[in-house]
Amino acid sequence: MKIRNSILIVCLIVLSKSILIAGEGMWIPMLLQSLNEKEMQDMGMKFTADDIYSINHSSMKDAILLFGRGCTSEIISDEGLLLTNHHCGFGAIQKHSSVEHDYLTDGFWAMSREEELVNPGLTATLMLEMRDISKEVNNGVRADMTENERNAMISDNIKTLVEGFEKQSEYKAKIVPFYKGNQYYMIITETFKDIRLVGAPPSNIGKFGGDTDNWMWPRHTGDFSLFRIYVGKDGKPAEYSEDNIPYTPKYHFPISLQGTDLGDFTMVFGYPARTNEYLPSYALELITEIGNPQKIKLRETRLDIFRKYSEKDPEVRIQYATKHARVANYWKKMIGESSGVKRMHAIEDKREYEKQFVQWVNSSDYTKNEYSGMISGFENYYSQLKPLSLARDYFSEAVMGMEIVSFSFQYKNLVNLSRVKNPDKEKIANEIEKLKKRNTTFFKDYYKPIDKEVVAQMLKYYDQNIEGDFKPEFFAVIHKKYKSDYSAYTDMIFKKSIFDDEAALNNLLNNYKPKDYKVILKDPAFHVSDEFYDIYMSKIKTPYFNISKNIDSLQRKFMKAQMEMNPGKRFYPDANFTLRVSYGKVDGYKPRDAVNFRHFTTLEGIMDKENPDIYDYVVEDRLKELYMQKDYGKYADKDGSLHISFIASNHTTGGNSGSPVIDANGNLIGVNFDRAWEGTMSDLAYDPDVCRNISLDIRYFLFVVDKFAGAGYLVDEMDLVQ
Repeated sequence: MKIRNSILIVCLIVLSKSILIAGEGMWIPMLLQSLNEKEMQDMGMKFTADDIYSINHSSMKDAILLFGRGCTSEIISDEGLLLTNHHCGFGAIQKHSSVEHDYLTDGFWAMSREEELVNPGLTATLMLEMRDISKEVNNGVRADMTENERNAMISDNIKTLVEGFEKQSEYKAKIVPFYKGNQYYMIITETFKDIRLVGAPPSNIGKFGGDTDNWMWPRHTGDFSLFRIYVGKDGKPAEYSEDNIPYTPKYHFPISLQGTDLGDFTMVFGYPARTNEYLPSYALELITEIGNPQKIKLRETRLDIFRKYSEKDPEVRIQYATKHARVANYWKKMIGESSGVKRMHAIEDKREYEKQFVQWVNSSDYTKNEYSGMISGFENYYSQLKPLSLARDYFSEAVMGMEIVSFSFQYKNLVNLSRVKNPDKEKIANEIEKLKKRNTTFFKDYYKPIDKEVVAQMLKYYDQNIEGDFKPEFFAVIHKKYKSDYSAYTDMIFKKSIFDDEAALNNLLNNYKPKDYKVILKDPAFHVSDEFYDIYMSKIKTPYFNISKNIDSLQRKFMKAQMEMNPGKRFYPDANFTLRVSYGKVDGYKPRDAVNFRHFTTLEGIMDKENPDIYDYVVEDRLKELYMQKDYGKYADKDGSLHISFIASNHTTGGNSGSPVIDANGNLIGVNFDRAWEGTMSDLAYDPDVCRNISLDIRYFLFVVDKFAGAGYLVDEMDLVQ
């Protein structure tokens, strides 16, 4: 393929601006030896790629597990002790908490195996092997196929490959696309189902700083929780049983007491969730300038209502702790993400890159034939997607944020089963049992006054910001009968609905007959949810999916074209909840003019932030006592202080929460738990000057377990490296 000299020069300029630097990238473990090992060792790493990932002997990958559905965890003892973040274990801790046993506030420590708490439904998944099966997945795919034909062929191949593997193996497999569908890997796993809570610090350690400090540096949060993996007596994963025994792993991490210095090599090994580094400018604009501002407003409104009631009532605070954390976490992230993209001029840079891309496409007959019209195609598709995307965001954030509405929708299947000519009584009975369990779960953490305020506000915002085509008919009733008074309409819902009354709902289910579906249909909360759902299914979901499918197809080709355009560049695939390695160095940073942060924080900083009048800044008496006595034991740094957290230039995202941070010798030195707020746009565009991952110093974890909690027997399980 020939390229004109002028175009080649332009491409080299573009390439020079996009050369990866240490810190950027989420790399596939099985490819480290060919792509990254030399650079990592030049940066100070003293082990090998084979020590990180191997299928021939035990390696670090054998100690990294996907925790639950969205975090990372690591094994730190030969008795299955599992370490992750406090915010990753938060849901399990909250479920065990009550006013009488407030483990969120007070913490929890099992002082024996018998005291460890069972967590039904909680899993930890270990990846055993990755296999590149791109050739097999693409078997039979032809260039002259339509996208639908191509996708159907690939889907059939994937189903056949997975079924074929699982028929001959005790393990599970899934096939995941990489590089926007240009490569495919089979991920082979085993899942542990008996995961017990061992220890968690009080929230004034595990969530110190709360929402104010979330995503921020400096940070003083002891963000960790401890669990243990149990297996059957045969050593295999098993459902909970009193007869189960602690898991003996193939590998567990030794723990270093050395600490970190500026410039030290660090590696993060975990399960990053989603990044989109190769999107066109139109996508960045939709995400950061249209979607994020609206979602920020909706979440901020809910958070203000949560706070108002939680500050007045400890029971409400416990009930809404997990909900508050989930809403607040991404709310603040979106603010930083949009701000970072704007500060970087990332949209403008993408547009300039796209101009150069078009020039490259026009430089040869081959590229014209393969890639012509891509950028204009993106422009067209994203212009069509904008109104649908906004409506979809409001459905997920506003509609589903109204608890009585989203909860009532769960009864739709019961209605559908009951309204047919000859109802299946067995199916109805099974559905009723499911709903009874959902009722118990829902009402345990439900507070009507909060939901009433949320419903009134969400209805108002939906009405004000969404076009008429996406509005249910009941909005006309609000304007005509209720004179546009959203609170009055909300009062009617809660006055007449049974979906805010556990006893009334259970009475309906206990005495249910198929004809009773009419009671549900007439319920105002169900009526609202049903109309919203009909609008979503008929006018939002399908057209959004169809346009997104076209965009995905174009993105796959765009990814392939970028890799051809820049053959000398190492491309890392976007994160997709598969095991990845990122690496960098311990480093401070300067996020703004005249602001220069060092790379670590200490216990002294916690004392400086202490404010007994603000819940998030209350300091535990025992922690103050240890501070006054300077009783840090072997966990003190060489400077005599107790280090809390540190930052480094590893590329991380959601899902990396709980990931081990590993030093140059392969020892555990920290637990990743956050990113610096100014760098949260790293999911879309990476800036080496401000992108920093925030990690718990492993010595603070050990100090809290040993000195603060008095659970030193757990530390005795671990392999400490002096």
